[in-house]
Amino acid sequence: MVSTQYADGRQEKRVENYTKFWQKDLGKEGEVDNQNRVESYTDVVNGYYDGATELYEYGWAQSFHFSRFYKGEAFAASLARHEHYLAAQMSLRPGMRVLDVGCGIGGPAREIARFADVNIVGLNNNDFQIQRARKYTKKAGLEDQVSFAKGDFMKLSEQFGENSFDAVYAIEATVHAPTWEGVYGEIMKVLKPGGVFGVYEWCMTDTWNPSIPAHKELAHAIEFGNGIPEMRHLKKAREAMVNVGFTIEHEEDLAERPDEVPWYYPLEGDIRKAQTTWDYFTVWRMSWSGKLVSHTAIKFMEMLNLLPKGTYDVGESLKVAADALVKGGQTKLFTPMYLAICRKPTLSEC
Repeated sequence: MVSTQYADGRQEKRVENYTKFWQKDLGKEGEVDNQNRVESYTDVVNGYYDGATELYEYGWAQSFHFSRFYKGEAFAASLARHEHYLAAQMSLRPGMRVLDVGCGIGGPAREIARFADVNIVGLNNNDFQIQRARKYTKKAGLEDQVSFAKGDFMKLSEQFGENSFDAVYAIEATVHAPTWEGVYGEIMKVLKPGGVFGVYEWCMTDTWNPSIPAHKELAHAIEFGNGIPEMRHLKKAREAMVNVGFTIEHEEDLAERPDEVPWYYPLEGDIRKAQTTWDYFTVWRMSWSGKLVSHTAIKFMEMLNLLPKGTYDVGESLKVAADALVKGGQTKLFTPMYLAICRKPTLSEC
């Protein structure tokens, strides 16, 4: 059977094949399954985002990440503040050339470009997302400041050359890499000496114990629902940064802050917790009735060939994701916001 290739870059067969990378019973996942996903990370990630991107835009925002909340803070304001905080921690300055590794549809790149007056290149391996990123960036009038390139973040130095960027950041993206050492090592290469790398990383916290079946199944549910080949310990992210030569100047798991409003509250679907009037709609979309409406619509659109076959199944995986992420947040076994600010040594330090 020939796979349909859509003009917008999506490929029907890889959307349809996405869920096949996992066992139907996540409790039966084994090391062979993990290794298969790691080796096929490009297909796993692209299959997921071909199916999930428009669902993210509808249900979340143009910035595909989590954030901390202050009491009464609007959802959109929280997302922007999270991006501004990273830029501030990195000390981004006007005119810097900055690489966004795993840029999605460019929401953070556009926000940080405006906030810090830097020039950003967004890297993405998904044609569909790149097309949408360019469309939104043109609409925002930021084409001269923000551009996008297709590429593999495991081959950054091949694409851009060494010592090419003043700064590099990644927002909840490098978790999709087959190894952290591999992607962090490539980031190290493309940074100029003395350059800064800032990251919000998805990790299982150090209290997560993979020998406990319930903990292991939680990690697999997060993987399955978010297009991630393999979830790993926070300590392994830290070790990987040091192993490739970075100096960690600051690190913190922001999910450990004693916030009255938890980072995962929009996923709970409890409209009573909405922080502003507009946020009622955002939270409702994650409620049982909101999911019923959206997923029923997806099913009919897929039947009418308005969406690639397999989109409904990817949408169903998002339900698994929401439940697993809330549980991971409540039990403190998972964090989507391990913040690390790292520095590449200067030439005199090498």
